[in-house]
Amino acid sequence: MPQPITSLPLPEGLGEPAHAIRRGVLRLLHGCGFAAVAELPLGSGRRADLAALGPTGEIWIVEIKSCVADYRADRKWHEYRMHCDRLLFAVAPDFPIECLPADAGLIVADAYGGELVYPGTLRRLAAATRKAMLIRLARAAASRLALQNDPSLGDPDLR
Repeated sequence: MPQPITSLPLPEGLGEPAHAIRRGVLRLLHGCGFAAVAELPLGSGRRADLAALGPTGEIWIVEIKSCVADYRADRKWHEYRMHCDRLLFAVAPDFPIECLPADAGLIVADAYGGELVYPGTLRRLAAATRKAMLIRLARAAASRLALQNDPSLGDPDLR
């Protein structure tokens, strides 16, 4: 039986609408057998809102957009494609989805759950990149778990 998802603290700058979307996406991913890490630092120096590892080893990055202005102001999401098999956007139910790129996946979510509207284009990672991402995901998850057990360990974000 899957473990319940605990609430993550709000990262600096993450407003309540984005937090609600993240919570719903985490519930959806968990229900689909994915293990997700929030705010995962990437090798490029960027930080993914959510990076998720699926039951078959597929890696997804989910970019959360709480409003159109947030989407239009943020063009760094293009760089996330080189770190995942699928790039998806997660938005609230009232978000105008026609402004999102057609080849990216779409999740519509609120604080109670989410729906995978479409998965987007699959672009398989190169083996070396996949290995690097798997190590990054595992180390971040293990480090954060260790920090919960002993807060004196310091910053859990391993780069």
